[in-house]
Amino acid sequence: MVRSGSVSDEIPGAGTVLPVDIEEELRTSFLEYSMSVIVARALPDVRDGLKPVHRRILYAMNESGLTPTRPYKKSAWTVGEVIGKYHPHGDQAVYDTMVRMAQDFAMRVPLIDGHGNFGSVDGDSAAAMRYTEARLHRAAMELLRDIEKETVDFGPNYDESLQEPLVLPSRFPHLLVNGSAGIAVGMATNIPPHNLGEVIDATTLLIDNPDATVDDLLAVLPGPDFPTGGIIMGRDGIRQAYETGRGSIKVRGKAHIEQTSTGKMRIIITEIPYGVQKSKLVTKIADLVREKKLPEISDLRDESDRKGMRVVIELKQSAVPQVVLNKLYKHTPLETGMGIIQLALVDGVPRTLTLKEMLHYYIEHQKEVITRRTRYDLRKAEERAHILEGYIIALDNIDEVIAIIKSSEDDAQAKQRLIERFGLSEAQTEAILEMRLRRLTGLERHKIEEELAELREKIAWYKKVLADVRLVLQIIKDELAEIKAKHADPRRTEITGTVEDLDVEDLIAEEDMVVTITKRGYVKRLPVATYRQQRRGGKGISGVNLKDGDFVEHLFISSTHDYVLFFSNKGKVYRMKVHELPLGSRHARGTAVVNLLPFEQDERIAAVITTREFRDDEYLLFATASGLVKKTAMQAYDRSRRDGIIAINLREGDELIAVRRVQKGQRVVMVSAEGKAIVFDESDVRPMGRGTTGVRGMSVKEGDQVLGMEIATEGSDLFVVTERGYGKRTPLAEYPVQKRGGMGVKTIQVTPKKGRLAGMKVVGRDHELMLISEEGVVIRVKVEDISRLGRSTQGVKVMNVGETDRVSAIARVRTQAKRKPVPEGQQSLLVEGPAAPAADDREAEAEELVGEEFDEEE
Repeated sequence: MVRSGSVSDEIPGAGTVLPVDIEEELRTSFLEYSMSVIVARALPDVRDGLKPVHRRILYAMNESGLTPTRPYKKSAWTVGEVIGKYHPHGDQAVYDTMVRMAQDFAMRVPLIDGHGNFGSVDGDSAAAMRYTEARLHRAAMELLRDIEKETVDFGPNYDESLQEPLVLPSRFPHLLVNGSAGIAVGMATNIPPHNLGEVIDATTLLIDNPDATVDDLLAVLPGPDFPTGGIIMGRDGIRQAYETGRGSIKVRGKAHIEQTSTGKMRIIITEIPYGVQKSKLVTKIADLVREKKLPEISDLRDESDRKGMRVVIELKQSAVPQVVLNKLYKHTPLETGMGIIQLALVDGVPRTLTLKEMLHYYIEHQKEVITRRTRYDLRKAEERAHILEGYIIALDNIDEVIAIIKSSEDDAQAKQRLIERFGLSEAQTEAILEMRLRRLTGLERHKIEEELAELREKIAWYKKVLADVRLVLQIIKDELAEIKAKHADPRRTEITGTVEDLDVEDLIAEEDMVVTITKRGYVKRLPVATYRQQRRGGKGISGVNLKDGDFVEHLFISSTHDYVLFFSNKGKVYRMKVHELPLGSRHARGTAVVNLLPFEQDERIAAVITTREFRDDEYLLFATASGLVKKTAMQAYDRSRRDGIIAINLREGDELIAVRRVQKGQRVVMVSAEGKAIVFDESDVRPMGRGTTGVRGMSVKEGDQVLGMEIATEGSDLFVVTERGYGKRTPLAEYPVQKRGGMGVKTIQVTPKKGRLAGMKVVGRDHELMLISEEGVVIRVKVEDISRLGRSTQGVKVMNVGETDRVSAIARVRTQAKRKPVPEGQQSLLVEGPAAPAADDREAEAEELVGEEFDEEE
């Protein structure tokens, strides 16, 4: 606080300094400033939807006669009129407002008819005001209509030398039609533009039914309608804004995909979101191409002309057009969000309004306008009828009137004598004295009588209107219908039923990947075409560049949009998308799994399942090294946590080795490293919860362990391969179906030369196998090239491996027509014939795709 007494003794000529509380002074001054911004600058009036500067420009142009039927006048002249008479602010601010009111890409219904360069949707600035010309647009005249009939209140201008309207009659709901945007102090408004015809329909609906709901209004006014077109994604944001006054919507530009005569694909953008500059959109796309975020684009050009917008994006041959389009929506202003804030001044106070409230206040304003106009017309009609009645009296007594006038000494005496003689009013007497002689003819008398009769009818109508509010509302409806017929045009913006939120996978092309996971935990994905076919017994090609002692443990095929469930040897499960896995080359080792998943020190991947959805009628079958099995619904794993979730409870010293999908009626085959195999019905394993331990599936001796588990079907073979590359296939029909928990029967003669079993697969005669060694050598062989032998035989050489190398993993592929991709080994096998059992549709499709992509090498 500043305190001071009299300082007149210290400062000559100084007065008394009063104590002032700085905090209170700042509070008061800021409040006055903020209210000035709110009321006199930034927020529109709910009645005419205009801010003061817009209102003053329109009124000044109307007063200057710059109507649609008059010639254009220099914008600088108009700006000078506005500044000098009503708006004492910067000339550029006024001109910028004029420019926007003339832009058909900024205003849904332009209010100013501009002549010259008024800017473009590219973001080009308008020419200087000394070069452009302007006049009022026809639609603006509807806002000013009847302003001369005392329909609105006027107040003094800034220097009190003139009167200016405090609001315009606004014969259509301008606040909704052209919207409004403004930032005040502590608040902002952002009302999108709407279609004139639809807004008028909604207003008429509310007049007819004041109890109309938002659903009723949405039926005729479905949402905003931007001058630049575009697509509004979803209706929920619109409904929320109309119900509460606040909401948010997503607006997309309109684009389609074309194919050229040469077969190349391209994207054509024909509409962009409201408020987006086309040049900035094109520049952003070009920047993304240079930054290699949109490498699929080969060329970009703007072919827009007077006929409309056309931005052409040429794509490379390998590009997926829809993915590129999704990337454009994600990374460029081709899709933008808009926050709707329906804030406007109601009786000078800012309020957030629902759609119904906005229309209600507009209707109330129109009721007042029509009422005041009718009163004005009634007064004028009565005044004119009063004069005409005086004319009739004078004409009926014309000789006497002339005599009185001739005998009077002056006007005052003549006026007084006429008033006394005929009971006329001063206005009637004045009119009679000024009446010309030509009005004494019979024709003129007839015209006076006709005009008086018409006026009496109008007076009766005006009085009837003023006595019945229903007639006032009907007049509002009729005049709105007239405006709609003259100025409305079709909707430009489409509205979709649902919001399409772009997931990251929408930006990823859906393609099939070979995913490899090594024993030491290196993960990568690469396209299936990377590998090549080799005949049985060949040396193969180098598939992975691995460290000494590492080898490929898991290999499967999956789409980039699938989920990958990583089951660890400790019984936990982690979830990722295929496209989230690191992309590597054929010779790359990959990324350590510890950099992708929060594994413990001795935790590793034991099994992998890929899926698109998690259904409650699909089950996963788990197998552990000690021979335990567990069956759990897939739906139980439809959740993810950064540190994983429990997939199966393991006993001390046990670990998870396999996870497979299983369906009702199928059979399970388990194979141990020492060459034993057991087959049992899946029904022997009852469904359990996610956190359970399971039951005994196969009994193994000390020193032995379960090597793998697959789903067996009738007519299929069991293929096994040893560490040294010896393999065989045996009909599963030779394996007796046992109850779970047994030790099984012999499936191959294990010898030190061949080594223990390294892998097993259930195959059909139309399958081929990919064998992977610890050193990363990959070879492909046909199942029919592998001998079909009995259960206890020793097998034949399938793959030549080096002295220090070992077979580490097997993948199965199919050699039929190509279909859609699905991961190998993750679905159940179904019977398709006596000798050629196939996987279910999804697995068969994956196997066929892989079979086609792997070309044969001699």
